[in-house]
Amino acid sequence: MKTVLFVCTGNTCRSPMAEGIARHLASAGRMTGVPRDTFFASAGVFTSDGRPVSPETRRALAKHGIEWEGRSKVLSPEMVRRADLVLAMTEQHAEAVREILPAGSPDARKVHVLDPSGDVPDPIGLGQESYDLLAERLLRLLPTRVSECLAR
Repeated sequence: MKTVLFVCTGNTCRSPMAEGIARHLASAGRMTGVPRDTFFASAGVFTSDGRPVSPETRRALAKHGIEWEGRSKVLSPEMVRRADLVLAMTEQHAEAVREILPAGSPDARKVHVLDPSGDVPDPIGLGQESYDLLAERLLRLLPTRVSECLAR
């Protein structure tokens, strides 16, 4: 079974939204080349364990028929080691992931930014519309990006 880990700052908005959307798309067979049983997870580089996902994230997901109840998780080197692919919301997140790994770790090769065209901005504090726009962006981006990165 393949494992894909999404990473952001607090693990209450962007990365859990990506996790929920990716699970939904993969289980529906809407991610070419990605097995339906792929395990998707998320974590934060600057968070504490157990914080609830934001209500705006849950609402944005619900608009697409995706139910989500999750709690934040602190990123660990073990999570990165177990993942086949790590997709970070920003270049800073990708660098933070690499920094927690031992020097010269081959796991650093698994780390990529989610959107090669630019950072995925944090919607926190910007209202529901920002979360809805993020969900739309992830719905467009994830099928291709996860497929191409897993194929490497």
